[in-house]
Amino acid sequence: RKITRAVAHIKLGKQKCLFLGNLDAKRDWGHARDYVEMMWMMLQQEEPDDYVCATGETHMVREFVELAFRCVDVNITWEGKGIEEVGKDDSGNILVRVDPQYFRPTEVEL
Repeated sequence: RKITRAVAHIKLGKQKCLFLGNLDAKRDWGHARDYVEMMWMMLQQEEPDDYVCATGETHMVREFVELAFRCVDVNITWEGKGIEEVGKDDSGNILVRVDPQYFRPTEVEL
């Protein structure tokens, strides 16, 4: 929700920039409805067990950002490296910045 809300707010002029951590981090994003259904299915089992709930498909944070902005007709171009990397629109406005406070110290390589 952080990314999609920020994209909407930026498009509406209510926010200037989205601050994120590691843009190359990979995530398994799924829809809440699917996860609720998985939880319900787990509760229907006769015996308790351990389950892994996932889509099985990972995408980088930057991919999700690009897709979210594309949904509101904004193209993002990346410039710089590391904490200096920024995402700009076609007019050169910086819409995405990296902020080390959002880095996860226990990030797992996928």
